[in-house]
Amino acid sequence: MSGNWDDLKPRVISGVVMAVVGTVSLWAGGIWFMALIAVCCGAMIWELARMCAPDQGAEIISMGVIAALVVVLLALIPGIYIGPIMLGFVGATWSVIRTKRTVYALYALLILVGGYGFIHIRQDFGLIWMLWLVLVVVASDMAGYIAGRMLGGPKFWPKVSPKKTWSGTVAGWIGAALVGVAFTQTAGFVLLSVLVAFAAQMGDIAESAIKRKCGIKDSSNLIPGHGGFMDRFDGMLGASVVVVLLVSLTGFTFAG
Repeated sequence: MSGNWDDLKPRVISGVVMAVVGTVSLWAGGIWFMALIAVCCGAMIWELARMCAPDQGAEIISMGVIAALVVVLLALIPGIYIGPIMLGFVGATWSVIRTKRTVYALYALLILVGGYGFIHIRQDFGLIWMLWLVLVVVASDMAGYIAGRMLGGPKFWPKVSPKKTWSGTVAGWIGAALVGVAFTQTAGFVLLSVLVAFAAQMGDIAESAIKRKCGIKDSSNLIPGHGGFMDRFDGMLGASVVVVLLVSLTGFTFAG
């Protein structure tokens, strides 16, 4: 039984450190939050490139650095240039990745869109709604982790993510719904919170699929108890992308 909880201590310690750094930068906003998101995205691009092209060295480190600068640029330029800049980065780094190029291209775009989404939400909608998004993902993750370990049961998608259970998945939706209720009692917004949690879970599953395809357990070992930045923030990316698409395609805006 104890083996199920061996990673809990380093996971909690790392989680506390990330929570403090994230909370401070989130509260400060501006350049501080932008810098945090840029660093995280740069690290994830490096991890992704490292998984897809493990024989490369300095080139993929440079890709991570450039990706961080690109995320900062995306936050500063007019919206009309955002798509071309993202596609330009992926296209320019395509030649470095000699295998699994499609996997790299799609997930690299996900990272860039997700990173832009976080900065966009914080800058244009404010602290409260950025906090809502983060709490939805954290609540979903923690509820799913605890319920999955304690209750177990049938697997959600065993071929892709063998550890994810239906009990953990549903618990994650419940946790997200409770966060939605805490922010507003509007039924539609509570359902939106559940949708965002589901997107976060799909982001986690997408990264699990990449790791299985690449034959590795963690994207890196940069974060004790969590693996790499992709392992920790894959759900955040999925949630951010869904919110960005919702805002862009429907004109949805946060209010109230």
